[in-house]
Amino acid sequence: MNEDLIAGAGALWSSLGQYTTIAVRITIIAIAAWIVVGVLHRAIRIFRERLTARIDDREALKRAETLSRVFRYIVSVVITLITAMLILSELGVSVAPILGAAGVVGLAIGFGAQSLVKDYFTGFFILLENQIRQGDVVQLGGQSGVVEEVTLRFVQLRDYSGNVHFIPNGTISVVTNMTRGFGNAVMDIGVAYREDVDQVMAVMHQVAAELRADETFGPRILGDLEMAGVDQWADSAVVIRCRLRCQPIEQWGVRREYLRRLKKAFDQAGIEIPYPHLTVYAGEGKDGHAAPFRLRTTGADGATEAAGGR
Repeated sequence: MNEDLIAGAGALWSSLGQYTTIAVRITIIAIAAWIVVGVLHRAIRIFRERLTARIDDREALKRAETLSRVFRYIVSVVITLITAMLILSELGVSVAPILGAAGVVGLAIGFGAQSLVKDYFTGFFILLENQIRQGDVVQLGGQSGVVEEVTLRFVQLRDYSGNVHFIPNGTISVVTNMTRGFGNAVMDIGVAYREDVDQVMAVMHQVAAELRADETFGPRILGDLEMAGVDQWADSAVVIRCRLRCQPIEQWGVRREYLRRLKKAFDQAGIEIPYPHLTVYAGEGKDGHAAPFRLRTTGADGATEAAGGR
């Protein structure tokens, strides 16, 4: 009996030792994976910092930042998968059958999760072709805003109101990047029909020249005012179109400042910015005479007077 107790205690001790060894190995694997992920993330960050220190191009800086975020994401996923397989192996779970079945299961999942696969493929080509970078102002998926994050799965946008939009890459068919290379501040200026168009254009050129000479806004503008000319005859105004070529993402601020200064210049020059006009037609008889058009006006004392006219 004593021999049985001794044998049982030895077996129990051996099992505890085996489980303890497995737990220690799993802990070492998890710690090693955490260290490897941290080291690789730090290496990517250091490489990005050294690379951006040598680059003066703003567009290249944005692309480097975007790619570094994607590489960190890929490193995290790959290390996590490898760690999970090593832990399963330590627990006695054979990894080979899992890997063998992964192909069949992956095929079945692929048919059921085509949108997810499409997201990753589309995201890969978006990054490869440098269509979107962090910090760009884009319009995609029916939303527009500043790109805060780009992954293989989705693009995160924040609009002017502060709302955050997550756009799956698979739903993106058209990308409109409004901050690539340069941006145009396009203005449609409406003036009254009585105004001299040449005088109006001269004032517009003068305001643009003053804006380019400004210490704050001058560096944001890349060229002189481009005057397209009279664009349309609207119901109440002659519309003159022009534009200023600006640094990326600066076109909206330049446009607002230009319109503010142009309003002051129009007021000083007596140029009318018209309100909508309405012409009332009372009709005409078969004899060619218009019917009487009667008006009733109210004086300052509240008395009303009737007036007729043709």
